[in-house]
Amino acid sequence: MSTSTIYLFLDDGDRPIAELPSPVSFELDTRKLTDGEHVLKIVSRDPGGKEGIRKIPFTVRNGPAILVEGIKENAVVDGVVPLMVNAYGKGDQREFIITGSETPQSIPGWVWIIIVGFAGWALYYLLRYFTLKQ
Repeated sequence: MSTSTIYLFLDDGDRPIAELPSPVSFELDTRKLTDGEHVLKIVSRDPGGKEGIRKIPFTVRNGPAILVEGIKENAVVDGVVPLMVNAYGKGDQREFIITGSETPQSIPGWVWIIIVGFAGWALYYLLRYFTLKQ
């Protein structure tokens, strides 16, 4: 009794990255792939010659994360635009790198509003408290 043969293709490649008998279990090492969009194409051929195809799109993100503050995607800008760019790696699945993984960001406007509002309320409360004591 023959089994189906499974061919694994990556990103519209002409040659399979693996040719394996069915059933199969394997590990896809994404460390060898560039960051970005990829497609894993699985072609199964049974002993009679019939083929089945399945395409699985996935995104690889092994490289350092990049954070840009000061400009958004598809933004319309003019003049001088101050930017803050931070890139940090997360390590791998066995080791997490904490150094440098902090993401410095400016404090959002709504936080400043809450702080100023609370400080104003506290000052009002203190002034009312001391004026009522006298």
